[in-house]
Amino acid sequence: MSVHAFDVLGDPVRRRILELLADGEQAAGAISAIVQEEFGISQPGVSQHLRVLRENGFATVRAEGTRRLYAVDPAPLREVDVWLERYRRFWTPHLDALATELARGKRARRMAGESGGASGAEPVKPGSVPERGR
Repeated sequence: MSVHAFDVLGDPVRRRILELLADGEQAAGAISAIVQEEFGISQPGVSQHLRVLRENGFATVRAEGTRRLYAVDPAPLREVDVWLERYRRFWTPHLDALATELARGKRARRMAGESGGASGAEPVKPGSVPERGR
């Protein structure tokens, strides 16, 4: 894999387009509308990003009548994944530890619920930060 792939993926607009395409094939007009709204760039600007993705193998395009439908081509992403393999050791243990802590918290909440919830702790709403020292 060449470092060139990171030049392509380094742009936030192109990464966003790939995120949209990861959900399935999308019409160029739909992609353009979303990207224009989110990034404030023109339709020709979005078309240039689509062209870069297509020319570098990250996206495919097919015609359906007057529409152009884009999809992810996974081959270059697999190459990036292979290149990243040697660096996974830097984050995999941390993610494994996080998974363990999440499982412990889930088990503790379940156990507190089974014992009547008399732990004295108030439930934390998703997205909120619990206050300390009260």
